[in-house]
Amino acid sequence: MMRKLDQRGIGAMEFCLVALPLFLLMFTIFDLGRYAITMQSLRALANAGARTWMINDCYVNSALSRTTPTCTGDPLPSDAAKQAVAPMLFAGGLTPTLSTTGGASALTVTASDPSFKMLMPIWGTTLNAPSASTTIPF
Repeated sequence: MMRKLDQRGIGAMEFCLVALPLFLLMFTIFDLGRYAITMQSLRALANAGARTWMINDCYVNSALSRTTPTCTGDPLPSDAAKQAVAPMLFAGGLTPTLSTTGGASALTVTASDPSFKMLMPIWGTTLNAPSASTTIPF
């Protein structure tokens, strides 16, 4: 007579085989989603800074007098103004920065978040400290 094999523990064994790829995939999706939201918020912040310079006196006056704009620094100096544009960037105590560089043919506003770090170590430092910029040609 044939003996029936014991099947106890098979469900736990199958879960162990599937759990690692499942959780790795879940955390990867979560981490890349965080990065995508941060990049979109940085783009919105850079665009808001560029709009601020466009309606600011330094850009309007230079366009009227046909001179190169001399806008420098942070177009949105208060954290409240930045938080109104991109509230997601301030989650978890992160602090985004805005900077402006001007040239002879364009004005560039760059938003960056140097304190942003990816959660999973598989990315290395490649996606840490993201930044986005908007250029205004004139």
